[in-house]
Amino acid sequence: MPKIPRSPPAAALNKSQSASESDIARATSMAFEDVNVTQRDSKRRRLSDTEKESERDDFRNIIREELHVMLQSLQSQQNTRLDALEKHFTEIKAQECEIKKINPTLLELKNTNANIDSTISFLASQNEDLKKRLEQMEAESRKDKEHIGVLEQRIEDLQREGRKANLEIKNVPKLTDETRQTLIGMVTKLSETVGYKLNEGHITDIYRVKGKKGATADTPIVVETSSAIIKTELLTRCKAYNRKTKEKLCAKHLGLKKNEDTPIFVSEQLTAKAARLFFLARELVKNNTYKYCWTAYGRIYLRENDTSPVITVRAEAQISSLMLKT
Repeated sequence: MPKIPRSPPAAALNKSQSASESDIARATSMAFEDVNVTQRDSKRRRLSDTEKESERDDFRNIIREELHVMLQSLQSQQNTRLDALEKHFTEIKAQECEIKKINPTLLELKNTNANIDSTISFLASQNEDLKKRLEQMEAESRKDKEHIGVLEQRIEDLQREGRKANLEIKNVPKLTDETRQTLIGMVTKLSETVGYKLNEGHITDIYRVKGKKGATADTPIVVETSSAIIKTELLTRCKAYNRKTKEKLCAKHLGLKKNEDTPIFVSEQLTAKAARLFFLARELVKNNTYKYCWTAYGRIYLRENDTSPVITVRAEAQISSLMLKT
């Protein structure tokens, strides 16, 4: 094996040489001076026991002062909070005292409210009872009115039935010595005039209606015939006479010698209700609302014109309704 040289030749060393500074301390000092770096002592001095104890005391004093300051701050904060709590408690106690003073009033108000509630409940109960009673009374009143209406209609029917053979002669001058026989004579004379002669046997009763005290007007004469047929025929003859004759029926046709030209009117005798309805119905004719108004067999009839249907008048409300329609 050939030998390998261990050291480079001298020429190589001259070209690329890395050599250490012989004065290392100096080189280091120069390097640090160039970068301006502060250097610590190469070795810290060892403290003595006395110095160590003094340093510990200083540290303790610093800690003690900081704790003292901290405790004072905490105590101040705690005192502030305690003062606030104490003030709050004082206010609460004051409020409790006020509440204790108010409590009796509140209790009294509570009792008063309870009494009011009880009274209201009682009144509500009473009101409910009264309401029920009122409703019951109203229902009974409606039934009573219906029953009264039925009874009134029955009375009306009975009165109309009792007067179906009766007629009235109105506006007849009253004689000073007027008697029943005088009245019968008037009726028989009238029947002769209209061509339907009656005798005393056809008249069951005759009288003049009594007037109000102090009244001067002549009251109607009521003639009760023996049958409705006789009454109807006599009325028909009287109406026909007035239509055919220029001279209408008057007092002289009754055989009277005084006030002979006084007009007289012959009609069937109506009930009080029918007479009232007839009076109101004639107002419709006077107002030219209806053309015809007449009575037949105790009932009232209306007709608007010659072609309109016949209306039977039964109540005042019906007439009011007919007036509103026009």
